[in-house]
Amino acid sequence: MKPPLFLRIASVLTFIHCVLHTIGGVFSPPSHGAEEIAVIDAMKSHRFDVLGSMRSYWDFFFGYGLFVTLGLLISAILFWQLSVYARNNAALIRPVVALFFCNYVIMAIISWRYFFIAPAITELLIAACLGISFIALKPSVSSS
Repeated sequence: MKPPLFLRIASVLTFIHCVLHTIGGVFSPPSHGAEEIAVIDAMKSHRFDVLGSMRSYWDFFFGYGLFVTLGLLISAILFWQLSVYARNNAALIRPVVALFFCNYVIMAIISWRYFFIAPAITELLIAACLGISFIALKPSVSSS
């Protein structure tokens, strides 16, 4: 098991997740009929003051969708960069890989509960790659 390979697989899966989330979740037009359009219109039409700014529920929904896109993109880039350091700096990157492993397991649980199966499976695959990388990233034993 080579940690750089699994970190790069995690990077590519995360980038694909980012692209599909952005296309399908953030910028896709309504596709479930009149009731969905009515809900979106209601989210857009009711505006309220939030700390001096007029916002709607749609603003929050859309903005949080963009936050997810950004977070996934940054994760994909970070996993690729970690793969470069995996050979020589295992002890330094293991805690980061462990943290993201936990993050993606929890994201999968949230996706399963509140969204749908496709992102949950993708997040579990990413977590699996990170978990394998963590196990394979054995800190080098230094002789002192």
